[in-house]
Amino acid sequence: MFYREAGDYKTSYAQDNQTFPIAFDRYRYYFVVAVGFALLPFVMTDYLANAILLPFLIYAIAAIGLNILVGYCGQVSLGTGGFMAVGAYTSYKLMTAFPWMDMVSVTLLSGLMTAIVGMAFGLPSLRIKGFYLAVATLAAQFFLVWLFNRVPWFFNYSASGQISAPERSMFGWAITGPAANPSVKYLFCLLFVFVLAWLARNLTRGSIGRQWMSIRDMDIAAEIIGVNPLRAKLSAFAVSSFYVGIAGSLFFTVYLGAVEVGASFGIQKSFLVLFMIIIGGLGSIFGSFAGAAFMVLLPVALTRIFADGFGWDTALARHIEFVIVGGLIMFFLIVEPHGLARLWALAKEKLRLWPFPY
Repeated sequence: MFYREAGDYKTSYAQDNQTFPIAFDRYRYYFVVAVGFALLPFVMTDYLANAILLPFLIYAIAAIGLNILVGYCGQVSLGTGGFMAVGAYTSYKLMTAFPWMDMVSVTLLSGLMTAIVGMAFGLPSLRIKGFYLAVATLAAQFFLVWLFNRVPWFFNYSASGQISAPERSMFGWAITGPAANPSVKYLFCLLFVFVLAWLARNLTRGSIGRQWMSIRDMDIAAEIIGVNPLRAKLSAFAVSSFYVGIAGSLFFTVYLGAVEVGASFGIQKSFLVLFMIIIGGLGSIFGSFAGAAFMVLLPVALTRIFADGFGWDTALARHIEFVIVGGLIMFFLIVEPHGLARLWALAKEKLRLWPFPY
């Protein structure tokens, strides 16, 4: 009875067109943000940060970026892992070449560099689409991994080929390195998630987002009504790669601290992020968060149930995870292609209309 529009008056077009037009949704959003910023940092533990919250936040950024390209613009991409590697290695080169540079600037510049690379590899989308574009981005994935693995300059001629993030701090708090506090790392990632999610929400609701969706629905008709396909597609690749590059930078500097390109940014990373937006929901910012949360929490839950509870081998739990994820992907593609986001929207609609028939 409390989830109603009745009595929730709007006195301007801006109020009626806001992201959360129902007051209950707004208060729930404010509550989640307040808990994330004001409560969780004080109850943070190493396990909670490294096993759940940090990977969830970083993968949420990557999922939002890929969802902009695939869900909103309709351009299939299998090169997410390679673009995350661009962000990671750009951060490494900036941190080693410019020790005075702060981590916010390093992360943003890594995203900008990845956006430039993404636009370059997005040029084939002007001529090809669908399966052929997926193959082209898959080629970009393998090329970028090969480049960072074979050119010694990118890993500063290290004998192992591995890169490690130097220690950096802001306002006296360590963000990278062994001395970094889990709460500080969490807040640093949460700040980027908050700003980037807000930016993505406004982009997709504005004119550029409508251009992306018109290209996704029917590119020929969109061009006829005045949408520039060159600008729309390349802007989608640029924005998507910017988000993915920031995710790759945070994944290397804040979360892992040391990576090797083949093991950390291989093709499995591209499929992982793709599975997130398929399960969470294409064309939905909330779906990106839901898919990232699901894919991060699923291994933890299965390990708790099968390995810790039943005493099974962790490798067996990993294989069961693959089976479950594969089954869920087939289920959502057949039964509900819009994923968890659509199920959540249906649940809210039914709650708003209850007890009347739907």
